[in-house]
Formats: sequence, structure tokens, C-alpha cells
Amino acid sequence: MTDLKIEHLQFSYTEDIKVLKGINLHLKDQTTAIIGQNGAGKTTFVKLLKGLIKPTEGIIQFNGNNIKNFTAANLARHIGMVFQNPNDQIFKTKVINEVMFGPLNLGHSEKEAENSALEALKKVELEHQVDQNPYDLSLSERKLISIASVLAMDTDVVIFDEPTMGQDFAGKKKIKDIILELRRQGKLVLCILHDMDFAGETFERTIVFNQGNVLRDGPTRDVFANEDVLKQAFLEQPHVTQIAKQFGLKGCYLTEDELINGLKK
Repeated sequence: MTDLKIEHLQFSYTEDIKVLKGINLHLKDQTTAIIGQNGAGKTTFVKLLKGLIKPTEGIIQFNGNNIKNFTAANLARHIGMVFQNPNDQIFKTKVINEVMFGPLNLGHSEKEAENSALEALKKVELEHQVDQNPYDLSLSERKLISIASVLAMDTDVVIFDEPTMGQDFAGKKKIKDIILELRRQGKLVLCILHDMDFAGETFERTIVFNQGNVLRDGPTRDVFANEDVLKQAFLEQPHVTQIAKQFGLKGCYLTEDELINGLKK
């Protein structure tokens, strides 16, 4: 079982301003959405998990081991992260080379890396673009290439930062299917989101960040049912939830199917 335990985590970019103010979380099993307004500390939090920055105070344990004892290369074997902006992640001039880079860095053979890359590109339905320059493709396609690059590394933890940004309905469905498949494989999936609809219909657990603190943490349905907490974090309920309330339906509805069935009853 993949396990991340965070204890008293604090971080400051400057001495007088704390970005994270003592986070305590135990992350395992469930697909988890991390929501909150810009500046709430979400991206800083996942950068700490990935080891891109170091805590000011506190401990992050991966499967019982403090990540400060991991080298960057060793941590990369276990925790993969898809950046919000694919242009911050992509640097190769061929799609296939971009997706192979991670596995090669982990010590895989050329053939193993190529097989992993092709399999990952099939998952995002871009295997026909292997010889293209990523920057000749659309922003949404580049986002999918950055996702494939992390999938090819087959890490225990996969972190997505705003994966649905710039995606149409088909792209969002593709990403949702990938997240659910990772869950079936037993991987820990964490996702920073501003898309409340996607969070509501996709994730088992939701954590609300607000001003460097965890404001609420629990099953997604319970979190989105608590309108007062969402307002405190300057967030809205998913559109389906709002529509159900306008129709006078009791309970928290998170998907279109739930809403349709509720209206039928």
C-alpha cells in the first residue's frame, strides 16, 4: 500500500510569511482532490511532496521513510508530477523522446523506455504523434504528452496540477479514465483542481486548502455538501449540486446521472 504521512508541515518563502501553517494529513488508497483558491498553498504543498522544495518545518514520510533521506533520483522512482503548464515540463523536440526521457532516467533500457512511452501515449490517444515536435501540437495535446511522460515512469504516486485546464469534454473524460485506471492499479492519485465539477464526479476524497491550512478533509460528497466551508474558502459547489438544490432535491448530487435519477424519482 502506498502511503504518504504529513506531520506539522510548514513552509515559508520569506521569514515573515508562512505559506503552509502546520499541515497534518495521511494520504493513502483514495483518489484525492486538493481544492482551494489561488494562494491557498496547494501547489506549494505538492511541490514539497515531490521534493522540489524542502519544508521549513515538519516531516513528510513515504511508506514510513522520511523523504529528506531520498535522493532526487530515488524519489522520482516513486512520486511523479504533471505540472500545470506543460511548457514548464516539455523540452524535447520529438514526442517519443519526451515520453521516453523519464524511464531512461530511471535506468530502463532503450527498448523498455520506448515500450513504456508507446503504452503511455496510447492511454492519452497520441501514439500517432510520436515523431511530432510537441510545440507543433495544441496546448491540450501538450498537456496530454506531459501526462504520458509521467505515466511512462510507472510511479507509486501520481500528482496532477490542474489536468483539465484547456481540455474539452473528450479530453476531460480521457483524463478521468486515466485517473480511475491508476486507482485500479493501486496507485495514490492526488490532483490540484479549480474545476469543481471534475472534482465532484471523479474523486473519492477532497481536501480544502485555505490560507495555508486544511479547512476540511473528507469524502467528496460530504465536503461538497458543506456549503458554508466552501464559501469560507471562496469556492462553489459543482454545477450539478447547485441545480439539484434549485429543484429542491435533498442530499448532495455530484454527477449528471445522479441528478437525472433524482429527478425521475
